[in-house]
Formats: sequence, C-alpha cells, structure tokens
Amino acid sequence: FRHTSFRTTNFNITFGPSTNLIASIYHLPRTESLAFMQLWLESALITNKVKAASATAMCNMILLSLFLLIAQTGAFTRAPISIGSKTSLFSASPATTSFIDSELRGAAMKLHTTQQAPKEGGIVEKKKPPKERYVPTHADYLAFLVDSQHVFQALEDFVNSSEELSQFRNNGLERTKGLEKDITFLVKEYDLERTGATEKGEWYANYISSLESVPKFMCHYYNFYFAHTAGGLMIGKQMAKLLLDSRTLEFYKWEGEIKEIKVKVKNDIESMAATWCREEKDECVGETAYAFRGGGGVNSNLNGGGSPH
Repeated sequence: FRHTSFRTTNFNITFGPSTNLIASIYHLPRTESLAFMQLWLESALITNKVKAASATAMCNMILLSLFLLIAQTGAFTRAPISIGSKTSLFSASPATTSFIDSELRGAAMKLHTTQQAPKEGGIVEKKKPPKERYVPTHADYLAFLVDSQHVFQALEDFVNSSEELSQFRNNGLERTKGLEKDITFLVKEYDLERTGATEKGEWYANYISSLESVPKFMCHYYNFYFAHTAGGLMIGKQMAKLLLDSRTLEFYKWEGEIKEIKVKVKNDIESMAATWCREEKDECVGETAYAFRGGGGVNSNLNGGGSPH
C-alpha cells in the first residue's frame, strides 16, 4: 500500500511511506477521485495489500469512502479552514449566530438575581433578615396596569412613527387595548379612582420616547414585551389568585398562539440585527440596564414601591 502506483488517463499518483492518502485524493477532480477510489480498492483487495485484520488499513478504507461521499455530494466546500495551528480540508458553512440568544438575552440575565434565575442570574443576593412579605392591594395592581399601559403606548407610538420598524406594527404583541379594558374593569368592579402614571412609569415612557437610535429602542422593545410573555404571565396568575378570584385579565391574552407570535417577532429582530454594524449592536446591548430600571420601576407597584432590580 505504501508504494503503490495508480494511473488513469488524467492523473498518476505514487504512494510512498509518508504519503497522505486523504490529502492527495482531495485535490483531484471529483470524477477522477471516484475512479481512483475504485482502482485503489480493487487493487488493494486483489493484491491482499489491505488485510482484513489490519485496523489501520480498514480505517483508511472507511475514511476514503466517507470522503468520497462528502466530495460527491458537495456537503463541504473545498476551501481549507485553519483550526489553531492545523489546517482542515473540510470547511462547513458557518452557523448563524443568534444576536438575541448570544448577546441581548445574555446581558439581561446578568441583571437577574440568583433568586429570579438560579442558574443564569448574575447578581448574587445577600442574605437579608426575614421580613413580612408585602401584600399588594387592588389599588397597587391598578397602578401597575396604568404604568404598563403608559410604557406600552410609548413603545407602540415609537414603532408607528418609524418606517424602519414597520414590520413590528400589528404583530400581535400590542397590549394597550387590552389594558384599557382591564383598567376600566378594576375601576368599576372595585370602586377605584383612576389616576395617571406614577413617577417611575412616566419616567420610563418618556425615556423610550426620547430615544433617537433604533438599536437602542429595540433593546427596550425586546425586554419589555418578552418579559411580559414570561415573568409577566406569572405575575398575572399570582394577582388573579390573590385579588381577582382567579379572573384572567385581557392583558394576559393574545389573539393566536403567543409562542408562534414570539417566534415571528424574534426572527424579525434577528433579521434587523443582522444588518447592524458592531457599534449598533453594542448600542442595543448597552441599553439593557436602562430597560431593567424602567421595567423594575413598573413592577415596584406590586411590592410596596421597592424596585426588584
């Protein structure tokens, strides 16, 4: 095997002790590599140069067969890629990296406490002396809903005012109309006075409206909307059980499957982020702390005014 020569119409290869069989055949045209493989196998078997008991020889035969399958199907490109100090003959198409999963979500998880996200939370909470748990009232819940509507309205207004964000209009995530029904219900059902947004809710809505960068805005869009579809649903269930005789508000209902809506919106965000330069992506990720400050301020209505973030 180490000193075997093969000749066809278009190529002539002689194998010596140090010949790299795979590297040699790799540089042949695909049709010639197939002919070479057939000749080599026939010769090797007939002349008994490849012994069945030889693990090395059998491995070579298997590798050659696999290589030809790859070469003929075009599963890999012929451009070599470097891995450390070595060069690979096969170059697979690079996998698409998710901006949301790799960067945006990662930045958000760093701002979660270990209590909120035991496995991924980046803030280790110090042990505090036990204190009586705050029990929110109907008025607290109403303030939370009013602040939420105020912020969601700012998000919707920003989207509607920008042609660059037209794909995010009427995508099923909008919450303001449902919130209006819920606020009206609480005011009438529990004889509450409807007031304006709190100072924290007003601040966050104004902050969003003042943004001039789409990448910065998308950080708030992603975090506020998607947080509502995760932790927000848990809040809704807790408040329904505590205050509303398990009634589910419109705030927690969507037209269609929310999972499907989220997938579509996430893909739209990914498509947009793929067009951003590194500076724009950094702008987006850099807004995460402000998004958590704003969202935490809205949630603080339910724990006596202290922000959970």
